[in-house]
Amino acid sequence: MDKTNRTDALKAWEDLTIADNFIFQKVMRKKRLCKRLIENILNIKIRKITFPETEKDIHVRRDSKSVRLDVYVEDEQGTLYDIEMQTTDYATPDELPKRTRYYQAMMDMDVLNKGELYTKLRRTYIIFICTFDPFDRGRSLYTFRETCQEEPAFLMGDETAKIFLNSKGSREGINHDLAAFLDYIEGKSPQGKFTESIADAVEAAKENKEMKVEYMTFFMELRRREEKGREEGRAEGRAEGRAEGRAEGRAEGRAEGLAEGEAKGTIKGKAEGRWTTLVELVHDGLLTVKEAAKRAGMSEEAFRKLAMH
Repeated sequence: MDKTNRTDALKAWEDLTIADNFIFQKVMRKKRLCKRLIENILNIKIRKITFPETEKDIHVRRDSKSVRLDVYVEDEQGTLYDIEMQTTDYATPDELPKRTRYYQAMMDMDVLNKGELYTKLRRTYIIFICTFDPFDRGRSLYTFRETCQEEPAFLMGDETAKIFLNSKGSREGINHDLAAFLDYIEGKSPQGKFTESIADAVEAAKENKEMKVEYMTFFMELRRREEKGREEGRAEGRAEGRAEGRAEGRAEGRAEGLAEGEAKGTIKGKAEGRWTTLVELVHDGLLTVKEAAKRAGMSEEAFRKLAMH
C-alpha cells in the first residue's frame, strides 16, 4: 500500500530515525553506545553498565499511575540512569519537570524495600532527550540539582539530577560528540566515530526483519487501543443519547427523540472515545501532538487544550 495514503498509521518503518522512540530503545540496548552517551552527557567515565530489565515498568500501587522507562541502566557503582526520548512538546511548561519528579519518586520507591534505611537510596540521573526546547532558553543542555537557595553552590546531597537535552539549542558548552549526536537527531549527517556508530546501529536495526515485525505488531496494538476507545465512546454516547432522547422525546415525540438522541450520542461518543485514546497515546509518548491532532481532525492548539483537561 502506498504509504502516502496511510493517514491513520504510524510513521513508515523505512522513515524511522533515532528520534523515534522504538528505534532509540533498540539502539540504546547496545551497551557501548548507551555507556558512551551517558559519559558524553555527564562528562564522566563509567567502567561498565548493565540493564536490570529489558523494559522497566514500575507499579507501586494498583490505583497509582505506573511508568515505563525507555532506557533503564545501572553502572558498576549502583548508580541508576533513566534515559527518555521526548518528541512531544506539551501544552503546559511544567509537564516535563513534574514528570521527572514523578519518575524520581517511582524509581526511589522501587529501589527501597520496606524497613530499609533511606541511605539505601541510589544516586539517580533522569535524562530527557528532547526535539524541542523545554525551557525556551536556547540551551542544548539543562542540568538541575537540589541546591540551597541562600547558597546556590551548596548541594543538598540527595544524589539526584534531572537533565534535559535540547536538539534545537546552541551547542555552546557541550562536547563535540554530544553536539554531533544532537545534530544527528535533527537530521544532519553523522559526524565523528560516536555518532557514526549510532547511525550504523540505526541502519542495522531497520534491516532487522524481526524488529520490523515487532514494530508492526506494536502498531496493531495501537490500533486495537484506538478501537477499544471508540467502542467505549460509542457505549457512553448511546447511554447519554438515550437519556437525552427520552427527555426531548416527552415533549416532541418519544420515538423520534430517542432515535435522534441515540444518533447524536453515538457520534459524540465515537469522537470522545477516540480523543481520549489519542490523548493517552500522546502522554505515553507513542504519538506526537501533531500526529494526534491530525488523527483527531483538529488543530494542534485545539488538541493541546483537549489534552489539558
